[in-house]
Amino acid sequence: MAPIDWSAPWFHPWREPGAGVVAGCQAGQAVHEALSVARSSTAAPNLRFGPQQILPAGEPYERYIFEQGVVPTRDNAHDFFNGLVWLGLPQAKRRMNQLQAAEIAMHGVGAARGPVRDALTVFDENGAVLMAPDALWEALLARDWQRLFVDLRVRWCEARLLVCGHALLEQLQRPRKGLTAHVWRAQAGMMLMAELDDWLAGQLLPERLARKPFTPLPVLGIPGWCAENQANGFYDDTRVFRPARARAQAA
Repeated sequence: MAPIDWSAPWFHPWREPGAGVVAGCQAGQAVHEALSVARSSTAAPNLRFGPQQILPAGEPYERYIFEQGVVPTRDNAHDFFNGLVWLGLPQAKRRMNQLQAAEIAMHGVGAARGPVRDALTVFDENGAVLMAPDALWEALLARDWQRLFVDLRVRWCEARLLVCGHALLEQLQRPRKGLTAHVWRAQAGMMLMAELDDWLAGQLLPERLARKPFTPLPVLGIPGWCAENQANGFYDDTRVFRPARARAQAA
């Protein structure tokens, strides 16, 4: 794995137990072993991790976790961050897994996942939860980047973004301007991970997921998340900060 700067705003919420897991890996433990050691000090003591080899050939990954209660884990950064999210948000991750397994039971595994499973995959891999004042959220929904990041810049001290998509966390080891989260809104003021975990698990309903309740947010646009976004013109890059689609004119 690339070095992890736990002081970075996207990694800091995962520093405990992340730093301990990294230390275990550096001492020679496999990722699943280091995660298993760390779980005893988290809210997920019954969670189990195992080596990737325990997953039978042809067996869907999500169904195996649901039926066996074990997360197959490879020795790479992707599965390391997935394990950290399991440790930090065990109720939400278990709920996502339950829904994924139910979708597989109903529809099987095919080229198309279906709207619910597709939304679960998007959020699991690339999701984030935003706790922010109404003004910030409204500007984000409108993709009014000037208002969101410049006019309302001082309001970001009232906001918190938790990146919980493990693929996005992996990519943020080498941050670049275009990295974008699929954001779900939470109530402003929820600061404890356990509180957020309980809330998020309750939000994960099939009918809600089918509507894809996410909005895109380029994470390096957040004030304080990179020094470059203080420069004039940073938010003028429409390849990253895309304008809202114009509504079709009535005939």
